[in-house]
Amino acid sequence: MELGSIMYSFGDVPGAVFTTFSVQTGLLAELDRKFPSYLSAWNGECFVSNDELATHYGFVSRGRAALKYRELDVTLHEGMFFCVPGDFSIHPESGGQGIIVSREAYRGQFGIGGPVEHKGRLRYIDGCTDSLLVPPLLKGDPCLNLLHFPGGVDQTAHVHPSDRIGIIISGLGKCHYWNAGTESVVNLEAGMIFCIHAQGLHKFSTPYGQDMRVLAYHPDSDFGPTHEDHPMLNRTLVRGVSAKFIDEIRTITA
Repeated sequence: MELGSIMYSFGDVPGAVFTTFSVQTGLLAELDRKFPSYLSAWNGECFVSNDELATHYGFVSRGRAALKYRELDVTLHEGMFFCVPGDFSIHPESGGQGIIVSREAYRGQFGIGGPVEHKGRLRYIDGCTDSLLVPPLLKGDPCLNLLHFPGGVDQTAHVHPSDRIGIIISGLGKCHYWNAGTESVVNLEAGMIFCIHAQGLHKFSTPYGQDMRVLAYHPDSDFGPTHEDHPMLNRTLVRGVSAKFIDEIRTITA
């Protein structure tokens, strides 16, 4: 099935905080237009993207699927993720499911990883941890993350400056969110796809005694290498001085 018309635009629901989506093959939603992205999925059917100008971040939530990209034909297993710039297609085995978030007008770097680990490697908030599965290539670029919530967590309510797209990888939990001061609660379970809208006040909790894992796409970042600050430059020493501080030898254009 090729990408069709947009089924849902976040601009259609002013003030929306938290939205869930059914897992069906094709385009599900247009995302925050400040960082133009769109959400798609596959559910037992082939998925084809002809968007050569976008970079696509994907995750296999159930079963297996063949990723076809240029001359590559790679089998992805449950729990694996990918980053693909340009055209590609997904060919699932029976019952296979997954999610794709595409960042428009951005050229990422091809990569495959996973299966994702159980816990994150970076400390986050309220006992939760995070891993950067696909980090920003440059400061400000999109990224793909693994979030781990131990059982018994009750997060501090917070907001994000841009949309967050996620899928529950495993476990059970709740999302609490507030719209005009009124609290709503949504039960979370494995396979659920959701969006937390920009500036939406929310928190997650895991009151059932189970860990919960979430894959989360961020369309932007305030972290990552820059032309003036990256490991190759910083650790190049000229008479004991980092090339970072020697303007006359640094490459001006790339």
